[in-house]
Formats: sequence, C-alpha cells, structure tokens
Amino acid sequence: MSTPAARFDRGHTDDLIPFLASSPSPYHAVANAAERLEKVGFQQVEETSAWEGTSGGKYVLRGGAIIAWYVPEGAAAHTPFRIVGAHTDSPNLRVKPLPDTGSAGWRQVAVEIYGGPLLNSWLDRDLGLAGRLTLRDGSTRLVNVDRALLRVPQLAIHLDRTVSSDGLKLDKQRHLQPIWGLGDSREGDLIRFLEEEYDLPTGEVAGWDLMTHSIEPPAYLGRDKELLAGPRMDNLLSVHAGTAALAAVATDGGDLPYIPVLAAFDHEENGSQSDTGADGPLLGSVLERSVFARGGSYEDKARAFAGTVCLSSDTGHAVHPNYTERHDPTHHPRADGGPILKVNVNNRYATDGSGRAVFASACEKAGVPFQSFVSNNAMPCGTTIGPITAARHGIKTVDVGVAILSMHSARELCGAADPYLLANALAAFLEG
Repeated sequence: MSTPAARFDRGHTDDLIPFLASSPSPYHAVANAAERLEKVGFQQVEETSAWEGTSGGKYVLRGGAIIAWYVPEGAAAHTPFRIVGAHTDSPNLRVKPLPDTGSAGWRQVAVEIYGGPLLNSWLDRDLGLAGRLTLRDGSTRLVNVDRALLRVPQLAIHLDRTVSSDGLKLDKQRHLQPIWGLGDSREGDLIRFLEEEYDLPTGEVAGWDLMTHSIEPPAYLGRDKELLAGPRMDNLLSVHAGTAALAAVATDGGDLPYIPVLAAFDHEENGSQSDTGADGPLLGSVLERSVFARGGSYEDKARAFAGTVCLSSDTGHAVHPNYTERHDPTHHPRADGGPILKVNVNNRYATDGSGRAVFASACEKAGVPFQSFVSNNAMPCGTTIGPITAARHGIKTVDVGVAILSMHSARELCGAADPYLLANALAAFLEG
C-alpha cells in the first residue's frame, strides 16, 4: 500500500477549485462527491431498499447530505468505523416562499438570512442562483444559474456620510434584498424564469430550496500563489478532502482494520437539527444498517460503536495579521502550517487528550505537521458537528480542520498547501 503522504500534492488543491465552483449548494456538493466516489467503484444504495452485506464502497444520498463507507473483504460485523465528518452548507442568502418583490421601480427577490454570514461581503457582488427544484411528481432537479443575475447594492457614501467612521449598519430585512431587474414585480416571475431556463412546463415546479452564490471563481492568490481564495471553503474544503481520502483508501484496499466512512451533513450552520443534519438520525441509521446487513446483532453494533473514532473536520481561524489581539496569545495557527487540532475544555469542540493522540498518530504516519487551536479566553468559542456526533452516538470524536481567514464571508482565504495536507492526514486516519 502506498504511503499516504505520496497520495496528494498541489494537484489536490487544483481539483478543489472546480469542486468549490461547481458546488454552489449542498445538493450540488453531495452530487459532486458522489460522482468522484463512483469513479472508484462506489455504488449508491437506497434507504428504502433492503441492504446486502457485501464488501466494497457504498453511499447514501439524502438531500444535502451524503454518508459513504467502504467495507473491506471479510470485515466482521463488529468491525469499528473510522469516520471523517464534515458539513456541506455555508452561510448565504436563501430565497423565501414568496420570492417576487420590489420597490421604487426595481424588481427584487425576497431572501432570508441563512446561518451567520458576514453580511457586508454580499454587497455589490454579482450573484447567481442555485439549489433544488421539486416537481409535481415528487422528483427533484438541481439548478445553477451561474451568471450575474442578482446584486445587493450598497448605499452610496454620499447618502451615508458616517459609514466610514461609525461602521456599516445593515437591517437584515430591509437592506439585503437583491435586485434582478426593472419594473413591477409579478407573482411567480422567479420560478417561471427557472422553468424556462431548464425547459420545464409552466407550473411544473411545486417547491424549491434556492440560494444565492458569488459567481467569482476560486483563484490562487499572492506573489507566489501560495494562497487560495474562494467561496464556501467552510466547509466544502473538508468535504472535498474527506471524499479524496475515502476514495484513496478504498482504491488501495488492503487489510483495513476499520471501515472508513465519510459523513457530510447539511444544516451545521443553523444547529444541525434536521433529518440531514448531524443532530439527526442519518449517521446512526446508516452505521447500524451496515452492521445488521453483515449479519450483526445489537451486541455487534455496540462493539463496533465502542471502537469507532470520528474526525470532525471543519475550518478554524488562522491568526489575523490585523487583529492578532483577538486570538489566543500562545496559539497562532498559520496558513500552510498544516491542519489544526481544535480544543475547548467547555466541549464546544470534542477533542480530549486521547483524541489528540489519535490525530497526532495519523499526522505522523502521513508526514504532515499539525497545529493546535484554542480561542482567546475573552472571546466566545464557535462549535462544530463534533460535540453533537460524540453525544448523539457515543463515539470518540476529535475536532480538526484547516485554518482560514474571512470565515463566513462570501469569499474565504486559506493556504494553498493546507487542503492536501489535510487530505493526507484524513487518509492516514481512515486507514488506522
């Protein structure tokens, strides 16, 4: 079996760029992950069908979530899992049930704020529209209008003379509704537009889950192109790395002591409480059914879960050169310094000392450096799917990720080497 460190290089980051660009919604992200896994032999299984206990790669799609796993030849029913956890959603502006609105001769689209975006980053930016349409027969259609369709215009400084001294103040209801044309708004305009774009009969669309995205493509940045700027790195960077790691481990095969798993959930940015979120039943159901399909009992499932470890991979904060005082004075994660191990003693992250040892071992095996992250004691600490996964399923969980700047902006920034360093560490972890 090849060493994990030899698997990924700058080509991994080159491949991350089109993955980000072609994944403007969670639904597109899981479709792209599934396509990559199918190329190395994974097959989709339906939740409504009976599962067979055969070996090989399998995956389940549900909305904006994907659970994929690889069963080695001869794996016992009580074989533990090694899980890479991530999330597919990012903060943005999402279309309301009655989308057609307008004012003062401008046609607009009514949007709701999803998650906790940096609102100012969505101003004066050319936006596309993407997501999922549900048709009258219950089928769904992915849509992506990836051109300059919408824009949230900022008020001119001449009409807000104090903005530079007092800061920008945005009312989420009044100031963030994008424009998309001139004239009077007419009910049904937006959905009719999408039906025309995708050659659907008028009135065929019965429901929608639509969101805006910046159409500016990801790009290398800096004198030596050692940085990567792009949208939705939080947390598609981890989804892409986890997909690549699982595909590599499954391709190598060999005598794996664990069943490697990728679990990419939706709705992390608003609490994970949904049927496709980390606080829902999806992961537990898939893992249980995998055990039972291989002839296992409840005892086998309990044994498997007791030996299971999950790496919850999500982006974290790189030290900001203009705001160093906002970071812990002794923990300054840097871009291209390798993945970060995230620690919080109040369990906002799930890492403990034994979890640190698991991650350190994987990084050592992969030849990858890693860094530690803790929040400044005077600053609130964010959280991830890590504590949720640990508490819901009773499995050891470790929080890791990549350090970035501009988190929750419409366009984020990371070191160009960190994505493939993370992928190497995840592959070594999945191998055990």
